[in-house]
Amino acid sequence: MKRRDFLFASGAAAFSSLSLSALSTPVMAATSPAPRLKIGFIYPGPVADIGWSFQHDLGRRMLEREFGARIETVFVERVPESPEAERVMRQLIDDGCKMIFATSFGFMNPVIKVAAEYPDVIFEHCSGYKTARNVGIYQTRFYEGAYLLGTIAGRMTKTNTLGYVAPIPIPEVIRNLDAFVLGARSVNPKVTAKVVWINAWYDPGLERDAAQTLIAQGVDTLYQNTDSPAAVQVAQSRNLYAFGQDSDMTRFGPNAHLTGNVLNWGVYYVHKVRQVLEGKWKSEDTKWGMKEGIVQLAPLNPALPKDVVALVEQRRKAIIAGTLQPFAGPINNQAGQLQVAAGKSVPESELWTMKWYVEGIQGKQP
Repeated sequence: MKRRDFLFASGAAAFSSLSLSALSTPVMAATSPAPRLKIGFIYPGPVADIGWSFQHDLGRRMLEREFGARIETVFVERVPESPEAERVMRQLIDDGCKMIFATSFGFMNPVIKVAAEYPDVIFEHCSGYKTARNVGIYQTRFYEGAYLLGTIAGRMTKTNTLGYVAPIPIPEVIRNLDAFVLGARSVNPKVTAKVVWINAWYDPGLERDAAQTLIAQGVDTLYQNTDSPAAVQVAQSRNLYAFGQDSDMTRFGPNAHLTGNVLNWGVYYVHKVRQVLEGKWKSEDTKWGMKEGIVQLAPLNPALPKDVVALVEQRRKAIIAGTLQPFAGPINNQAGQLQVAAGKSVPESELWTMKWYVEGIQGKQP
């Protein structure tokens, strides 16, 4: 007997038995379990063991631990930030996804287009600014961590020249750079910063070249908004300092890596999926930071002086409490002109569209 015949025969026997017993025994109404929520993630980079896409995937895995059999998750990595993203999202929907997290700025227009075609699918887009009835957006106050990294850099630099390996000139990246420099100059007004733009989020070769270019210009401390550990590795090989981004890069430069700006996306993903499961989801513009636990620092290097560690912890607690705002005035722009007066802060709307350099940053914006 073939296996499928056996199963059919077993099912028939079971049906006959149930039919006979039903004549004399009350039958309780069967309740079908709620269908699982299938969730798709699209990542701009590789899900390796480090970086932006890796951190988002940790958040996806946190969802699975939190909700178990109530959900199913799938992901696609290395998705181009182009119309190709539309094809990927449509395929995820055809495969049964009812919720999609698009995890990079460049997915914004594809999300808006596909969301209009599938009004019953929920979309969450990271780092963008366009919403719809079924599209929510989310980003982090990453600049809070960048400010703390700058505080460390300002105290640890010997040349007073910091370097920034920058990916793509969008407000998020400029905002992080500005916060880093503001933090550094708050403890060391002599600090200046140089920038190399590579026009890519993840390109270890270009990141490595950018780090070496900055070092050749007198930089002794590197920060990055890119995804690979290349800059940290260069700093390690040159006995210099570096800060990682997105995830903990300590193992790539145990002496060089002072700490890193790390994101715990899982706390947000659990929050939004719970809303969906409870029928409470709505389109929102969410911006979380250290207070909510989404922005964190990697472990501090044990070689950091105790007074620097104490200062960073003091400022971290103040940011969480709301008593320290990295973009509080007075702040001068790159030309040395007063941009934000004392007692004022960069307005919230301007903060998320920031396109200007603070004083101390050298070079023109791309």
